[in-house]
Amino acid sequence: MRSVWLGLVCGAMGLMPLATAHAAPPVERLEVPSGFHISVYAAPVPSAREMALGAHGTVFVGSMTAGKVYALSGFKDGKATQIRTIASGLSMPAGVAFHDGDLYVSDITHILVLHDIENHLDSPPEPQVAVDNLPYEEGDHSWKFIAFGPDNRLYVPIGAPCNICNVGRQFGRLMSMKPDGTDQKDVAYGIRNTVGFTWRPETQALWFTDNGRDMMGDDTPSDELNTVTTPDQSFGYPFCHQGEVPDPEFGGKHACSEFTPPAVNLGAHVAALGLRFYEGTQFPSVYKGVLFIAEHGSWNRSKLAGYQVVAVPFGKDGNPLAPQTIVSGFQKNERSWGRPADVQPLPDGSLLISDDKAGAVYRLTYGPH
Repeated sequence: MRSVWLGLVCGAMGLMPLATAHAAPPVERLEVPSGFHISVYAAPVPSAREMALGAHGTVFVGSMTAGKVYALSGFKDGKATQIRTIASGLSMPAGVAFHDGDLYVSDITHILVLHDIENHLDSPPEPQVAVDNLPYEEGDHSWKFIAFGPDNRLYVPIGAPCNICNVGRQFGRLMSMKPDGTDQKDVAYGIRNTVGFTWRPETQALWFTDNGRDMMGDDTPSDELNTVTTPDQSFGYPFCHQGEVPDPEFGGKHACSEFTPPAVNLGAHVAALGLRFYEGTQFPSVYKGVLFIAEHGSWNRSKLAGYQVVAVPFGKDGNPLAPQTIVSGFQKNERSWGRPADVQPLPDGSLLISDDKAGAVYRLTYGPH
């Protein structure tokens, strides 16, 4: 269904109309388990990536190619009623994190902050530099998913600037710091590129996705779901992949047994990105405590993989089990129209899913439709 632009004044205020001349995302193509429903929560949200929930219900969304940060607010008939652009002209501001009323936004070499943002959505403040001089080398993986941990520290990844290279300790790591960028500490290393991490509520343990290297074939190596259990852990990059596969170039330098193996192998080239634990009550009780993961989808596989949202349940022993598909249909017959990038539970127990290809945010619900 097509619609028209509503209100020319919206652009001048940074408020995006909820309807455009472009076709709406074909959400009817998405497949979910019986009893679940999925609908468009907000569109257009160009290049939508990581999401963060404000204290007053605002959903903040970073972007990649758009260079913008959005604020989704209001709620009516299952949708956000306003889409505002609260920052623009940034370099791949993929990551957003809300803390003590302020919104932190990732850039390539620094972290920006918009102070007291929910009280200034119509006239957002200019982004200020909170953290500067993050390591950078031209290449891949300079965009950043960011989050505040239960320790009130800001966690920032430093991805490998390559497909495969010996990054030492400067790159391929996850670090934490105070909100002003001081007291920087390494949390884990041997990580090619994590574009999603979160903390399990029961244990406060950190869990993260890591994207495996390319150019080793269709089915190797797997993307990983990892957990940090001790200080100074290494997860193998660039020497070992998926816990057991030595790298063709670097594998002879260290044995896989020297590194922490994945908690779960998610599949080769699925591009596992944002993830969150589900603590709501709207979904059936079997979903309580599961880990939802957005799989962005492959770009270099002969047959597409990923392009879905999966749920990783945990057994009675506390260990994760095999992932189960929850939302699929972003691609068909080797052609994709959407790519999920992040998931974000809402207080009502529904789950938001961002899609940077279709430029939209969806809402997954359960119950009578």
